[in-house]
Amino acid sequence: MAVNYEQLAKEVVQGKRKAVSATTQTFLDEGIAPLDIINKGLVIGMSEVGVMFKEGKVFVPEVLMSAKAMQAGLDLVQPLLEGQEIESSGTVVIATVQGDLHDIGKNLVGIMMRSNGFEVIDLGKDVSPELIIEKVKELSPDIVGMSAMLTTTMLHMKDTIELLTEEGLRNQVKVIVGGAPVSQDFATEIKADGYSPDAMSAVELCKGLLA
Repeated sequence: MAVNYEQLAKEVVQGKRKAVSATTQTFLDEGIAPLDIINKGLVIGMSEVGVMFKEGKVFVPEVLMSAKAMQAGLDLVQPLLEGQEIESSGTVVIATVQGDLHDIGKNLVGIMMRSNGFEVIDLGKDVSPELIIEKVKELSPDIVGMSAMLTTTMLHMKDTIELLTEEGLRNQVKVIVGGAPVSQDFATEIKADGYSPDAMSAVELCKGLLA
């Protein structure tokens, strides 16, 4: 039986939540493996959205619609995966730094990370260096991702990296940074492991850092 995963991926790209739900249910009724539905349909569609976003072909509202559509499929599939060993791409803690309340960019990074197999712990916005350090100690993530939209708050990225060093944790975790005022030069200056200008690049950066 030929399974039309392309149809499911296309519905994700188009942000059609009800269609994704219906197609996913049809696949499940036909006995298609839940992981195949995720990896060959839902994730492929969301990855395509990420590429289109990076190329400026779609914008934030479309990405969020596609993410909701993908989630509609995941909601049906995930309960069937309990007890199954799912290979993770890595664990990422993300946060918008202290004093900064902008989180759309961070949220997009979280969406794209999750759709590429990363376990994402989102600490939210206005997050202090101390809280990030606490979570690194508690969760032992592979990567910490920090976002800032204001030049006045981006210096907290430097504070966080310095605190990681003081606590003897710097060699245990990779640190990536991003946001409108942030640049590769700034990332290098504060000794971050990488800089990403957009959500899809962040996924590629994390995969590269953990390869």
